[in-house]
Amino acid sequence: MGSSWRRTIGNVRSFVGNSMGGLRGGSNLASWVVAGTLAYFLWVKPSQDLKREQQQRAALAAASDPYRYVEKRKPIPDPQETGLIYGNKNRTNKSED
Repeated sequence: MGSSWRRTIGNVRSFVGNSMGGLRGGSNLASWVVAGTLAYFLWVKPSQDLKREQQQRAALAAASDPYRYVEKRKPIPDPQETGLIYGNKNRTNKSED
């Protein structure tokens, strides 16, 4: 009974080790550093640069037209079932019955 949990832990450790390429120690750490660096420069940094560039463009556009209308608060949702304010569709007249 006592060795079954040890065997389970050993199986989990070997699965994790094999899923990471079977590397151990310093070479494992070095490979993860290289992979992380590549991921940063190929995916994370370009998306951050694009977001920063879009923010700069938006700031320039806002600064160029000081009289442009900017919505400063969120619209209040309509509590009706249809979401439309037009007409009296959802009202029922009980006096007609």
